[in-house]
Amino acid sequence: MVAIFAWNSTLRGSKFLPMENFDVIVVGGGPAGMMAAGHAAEYGRRVLLVEKNRQLGEKLNLTGGGRCNITNAEFDVREFLSFFGDAAKFLFSPFSRFAVQDTFDFFAERGLPLMVEDRKRAFPETEQATDVTRVLTEYMQEHEVEIRYGINVQHLIVENGTITGIETNRGSFLAESIVLATGGAAYRETGSTSDAFEWLREVGHTIHEATPDIVPLRVKDPWVKELSGTTLDPMKITFTAKDGSMIARTGKILFTHFGVSGPLILNCAHKVKHLLKQGPLDTTIDLFPGLEINEVDRRILEVFEENKNKIVRNVTKQLAPMGMARALIANLSAEVLEKKVNIVTLDERKSISKALKRLTCTVTGTMGYDWAVVCDGGIPLSEVDTRTMASRLHPNLFVAGDLLHISRPSGGYSLQICWTTGWVAGENA
Repeated sequence: MVAIFAWNSTLRGSKFLPMENFDVIVVGGGPAGMMAAGHAAEYGRRVLLVEKNRQLGEKLNLTGGGRCNITNAEFDVREFLSFFGDAAKFLFSPFSRFAVQDTFDFFAERGLPLMVEDRKRAFPETEQATDVTRVLTEYMQEHEVEIRYGINVQHLIVENGTITGIETNRGSFLAESIVLATGGAAYRETGSTSDAFEWLREVGHTIHEATPDIVPLRVKDPWVKELSGTTLDPMKITFTAKDGSMIARTGKILFTHFGVSGPLILNCAHKVKHLLKQGPLDTTIDLFPGLEINEVDRRILEVFEENKNKIVRNVTKQLAPMGMARALIANLSAEVLEKKVNIVTLDERKSISKALKRLTCTVTGTMGYDWAVVCDGGIPLSEVDTRTMASRLHPNLFVAGDLLHISRPSGGYSLQICWTTGWVAGENA
């Protein structure tokens, strides 16, 4: 027994207890960490979970706007992993152990069935992320996981080349196996500061620097910000870099006080950020992606026919999709806006059609770590045995969740990675 004492806050109460060796120490009380701790304890392992915050699941409780987009209901593993690019070839093995159906079963068996919404996004039927944290807490409690809060890990302890424990602000904790599941750099207000990247570097691992991956975009133009709260679906947005490279996507966009967000933006942000390396992006928004410009022109003619004696400014609400009249006004000349519709020239009418198909703005950057839903970066999968989630350098060190360098879209994919890698790490730790 190690003769070190620290404040112990467990699911059973709080008191001073002597520090002891554990079979498994899990660092991080998020989704991957809680899953790993509960599953390791299910195998009879004596498990300690250390969490720097005062409660579990701080980031998890914020996901999906507090509803928790728990997974994506794509049950075909090959199809599910097609969204992970080059990482897919590393992930077939862990997904053979715990995949999407297993996630549905895990929560349903514990009294929290899931429901599926558009784009196959799955949520708990209660629509409360805190219920997901509660279920995982009860899972750990059932298998007697010991939890200690307010623990800030400083280093991994290495003796004769072997990792033997963790050094913290409360002393040393020793174990046969260590599971790192601290999360990446997203949601920094919840304590996710990517400290574990440095611990992994110290024991010889390569670390890809984190960059915001699923993140809103900042826009310069005032008219975009004036539309804050407006949602448009479907629409098409096209980003063009200085060298002519383009990214075009169609879907749902949310205008905000800083720029643009919503599913479409979040899911293409990881590609847009690479174009941003060249500088601000010329960006166009097509309000009628399903119509050719001549069809839009016919719609304009119909509106003009019904409003012959009005000025163009006063019919913009009929010309543009709901909520987008201000955007159209910002993209038309004052001369056109103040003309009566019955004297608008052909060229002027074409300028209106063009504006509806090509609203222009400038994207200047992402909203950074503080706004990121997910960041990439972390340990490359080539340095992890994904059959067990063990480090290839240190067989008793396991890595799970957002510490893994995996780019993925929004829509439940990130949390499924946590459930899968946490389960497999816990099974093998």
